[in-house]
Amino acid sequence: MAKQVPGKRYAQAIFELAGQQDLIEQCESDLASISQVLQDEDFRSFLGHAKVPMSDKIRSIETVFPDTNSLVRNLIALLISRSSIEIIGDVHTGYRQLVNEFKGRQEVEVTSALALNQDEEQRINDFVAQLIKKEVVITTRVDETILGGVIIQVGDQLLDGSLRSKLEGLRREIKSDVAKSPG
Repeated sequence: MAKQVPGKRYAQAIFELAGQQDLIEQCESDLASISQVLQDEDFRSFLGHAKVPMSDKIRSIETVFPDTNSLVRNLIALLISRSSIEIIGDVHTGYRQLVNEFKGRQEVEVTSALALNQDEEQRINDFVAQLIKKEVVITTRVDETILGGVIIQVGDQLLDGSLRSKLEGLRREIKSDVAKSPG
């Protein structure tokens, strides 16, 4: 078996435990919340600081996340004790991927030059769902440099319908034609 990065190993372990206890959805929600809060550099620094007693760190987690499932709270305590709290984002990402796989969903990233309205997002959702025969979970991103159109990332597949891509293709074609022409 290929070596997994630590975040994926922890995600796999908590996913299996959550499945045994019928807590998959709750753990996904709890990991999302904790991952979001731990983006705060000061709080993450506090939890990783060697001079702060472990009991204070655990108490702060229990205070900030009182309704968090014990599986997730124990995972956070383990990561803190191993000075690995910085991988919580990787754990959350890995866990979310496992849940999506389990539920037959596919994450799709859509990049557009302007924010998509709900109707446009739904049309893209329907198109991709029909294409891959799975439920689609769309994440949208705005990147003005693509000029227009959309870029759709489905796993390791990229559908580039951006105006920037089309213009670059046209530019390459013109350069190629100019290089081939005598003169």
